[in-house]
Amino acid sequence: MRKILLSLILISAVTKLSAQTSAGEIYQNLKKLNVLGSVLYIAAHPDDENTLMLSYLSKDQLVRTGYMSLTRGDGGQNLIGPEQGYNIGVIRTQELLGARRIDGAEQFFSRAYDFGFSKTRDETLRFWNKDKVLGDVVWMIRKFQPDVIITRFPPDPRAGHGHHQTSAYLAEEAFALAPDPKAYPDQLKFVKTWQTKRLVWNSFTPGFTNKKPTDEKTPFISIEIGGYNTVLGKSYTEIAAESRSMHKSQAFGSSPVRGTRIDYFLHKTGEPAKVSLFDNIDTSWKRVKGSEKVEALISDAIDRFSIAEPVKSVPALLQINAALNQLDEENIYVKTKKTEIQHLLVQCLGLWFESNPKNYSATAGENVDFQISIVKRSGYPVKLVSLKWTGRERDSTFNMSLEDNDLFSLPVSTILPQNIKTTQPYWLEKPIEKGMFQIDQQQDIGYPENRPKTLSEFKFEINGQEFVYTKPWVYKFNDPAEGEIYRPFEVRPAMTVTLNEPVFIFPSPTPKFVGVTIQAQRDSMKGQLKLDLPIGWKSDPTAYDFAIAEKYQQQYKVFKVTPPALYQEVTIKAVAKVGETVYDKSLKTISFRHIPTQTIFPPAETKLARVDVKTSVKRIGYIAGAGDDVPSALRQIGCEVTMLNEAELAKELSAYEAIVVGVRAYNTESRLINYQSKLMDYVKNGGTLVVQYTIPGDQKVKDIGPYPLQTGRDRIAEEDAELKFLIPGHPLFNFPNKITDKDFQGWIQERGLYFAQTWDKTHYQALLSGNDTDETRKEGILLHARYGKGHYIYTGLSFFRELPAGVTGAYRLFANIISVGKTK
Repeated sequence: MRKILLSLILISAVTKLSAQTSAGEIYQNLKKLNVLGSVLYIAAHPDDENTLMLSYLSKDQLVRTGYMSLTRGDGGQNLIGPEQGYNIGVIRTQELLGARRIDGAEQFFSRAYDFGFSKTRDETLRFWNKDKVLGDVVWMIRKFQPDVIITRFPPDPRAGHGHHQTSAYLAEEAFALAPDPKAYPDQLKFVKTWQTKRLVWNSFTPGFTNKKPTDEKTPFISIEIGGYNTVLGKSYTEIAAESRSMHKSQAFGSSPVRGTRIDYFLHKTGEPAKVSLFDNIDTSWKRVKGSEKVEALISDAIDRFSIAEPVKSVPALLQINAALNQLDEENIYVKTKKTEIQHLLVQCLGLWFESNPKNYSATAGENVDFQISIVKRSGYPVKLVSLKWTGRERDSTFNMSLEDNDLFSLPVSTILPQNIKTTQPYWLEKPIEKGMFQIDQQQDIGYPENRPKTLSEFKFEINGQEFVYTKPWVYKFNDPAEGEIYRPFEVRPAMTVTLNEPVFIFPSPTPKFVGVTIQAQRDSMKGQLKLDLPIGWKSDPTAYDFAIAEKYQQQYKVFKVTPPALYQEVTIKAVAKVGETVYDKSLKTISFRHIPTQTIFPPAETKLARVDVKTSVKRIGYIAGAGDDVPSALRQIGCEVTMLNEAELAKELSAYEAIVVGVRAYNTESRLINYQSKLMDYVKNGGTLVVQYTIPGDQKVKDIGPYPLQTGRDRIAEEDAELKFLIPGHPLFNFPNKITDKDFQGWIQERGLYFAQTWDKTHYQALLSGNDTDETRKEGILLHARYGKGHYIYTGLSFFRELPAGVTGAYRLFANIISVGKTK
């Protein structure tokens, strides 16, 4: 009996248990054993990938398919919640993994942080470390060994976004460097150099133009990729729509367009293709020395496959596996196909096994109770040889035959190692520096998520051959409405301390109350909580003693914080000391139905700002948009904010001194069409209405202002771009705060977006102008109009980013905007 090497099946925990593999899918996977080609698709962001192309490659061409997104989409906007920055990157990472489970591709990333919209490649590479990001692309080419590389964009301004241009530019650079042993030689400790056959640019139309293919002089091929897969019962357009619809945070729910779909592939470098992406590429077993027997066995297994009884393929799979064991085990194709064989054995045997802790988290050194469950739903004999799990160094030997469809359950109790790491996403373990995630280990680069540290190892014997499967622990529970829900198991710090706001604004020397939630992540936690404050800031009390008896119990402590007289901005930390151990991590749980629950542990920090900001209004109505945390910021400067849902909008609005419409509310809230005339009457009768940016082309309300106004796609991506006051004496710049150039210092990510494109210049006043480097000036940034007795303002300034980040100048300007109705 030959023991095979350990093969990990790291199944990402999903909100619901994915459907069992159908016989049609098993047949597809069996046919894939005889295909040794691979393609790496490279772009910049989640949502850039052509999910139809990935589906076609994976499920029609049956080649190993990967998507490398340089970023995790951290700088994008969020339709489904308030998360921004690396938090939205965590969401989009899981959305991509959900998409890949549907279209069959694999997911990879570089270390690049998405810092927001960029208009040029030069600007992008000023933020990113070119050498590191290029090295990451070289690393993935060498590790994945693609026959073909496909870019989503051209490496020039036709790609639009600077990140898009950069992704294609770096892909072409990496294509040339991957086979060069002098390039990134440290990588060669783990991988070999690799020469990809060709690199092409995938476009719906050649050159992103409306030309017909015959007008394009660059060599290209065209491929029909919208076909129907009779085995799966779906077309690739249908699979692609399901995949793309996972990008819910970007509002990319998609309906399939059935029928013919032709894509074009323009030659960029390497050997040009004439008919197929795989011209002159041998994707058969001929590329592996001595594999003739393997190929013959696979072909025979395909011919003999029984769709009614996939289990009949098990003897053939075992023969194939034995033949693979005679080949070079370091060969990437041999390793890949052995892993595929292991998956196929599980699918054909109807073998199901997992480990379910009784709780969804634990701490280092804590005892964990969990249940191991195994069931074999076929008549083929399988023996459970042994089990091993985190916290147990030796195998537990069983050597028992599994009965057909008889659930084997084993209650287990184990102690987590004291040195086990917290399940913080590995790319967030260190602070982001200069547009880059700091990842120390070369071998970690590229992985979409953490490789689980809490695992169970299952060793089975099937007709004399041993197979080892490793699976992460997953917590599961029953939801009365949704049914069975899965959640990744977490290793947490023993205490978490979470401040209740990311920013505290002090408009005056008056104290504010800073709240801290302390939560025990294990039983019997006793210690002291305090705020680390700089000189000049005071808290009352200086510290709290606490004692928490049971795991997950919380206590809420409030500190009365008094600022200094002088204006200043500081960052403070909340710390809990238990014995000699200091805990300074907060807890943030990101929970949406379409992705697994994600928990991260950022530093327990908040920003305190003693700011010269005044406001002349107090009662504010707020119409929520998408991904908008502005209401909390308004409360920071003393406003009383009422969220205007449908019931509140139906009431009298004159009680509000100003009403603010959240970002993209006119794109997402269909109900506003019923209240737009009422809002205009509110302005006409003396109210102030502030409308934050609206995306053109998808507005639920045609006329968003009292006079003609059309938004566009203009933006200023450079956060330090100079802004010019067009009417310096206007009240919005003078009351109640005097706005100067200093108030536009320290802005993050951008100045603004989706500015007004055209407007009635007899009624609207343009108050600011600005532009990115080498562009014409834009004046639709901030518009003001009198309407009846009231005031209407449209602004594309990115207050939704600046206010939660504590940018003090943004607070001062926004205070003026909502106070304009109080000017004389």
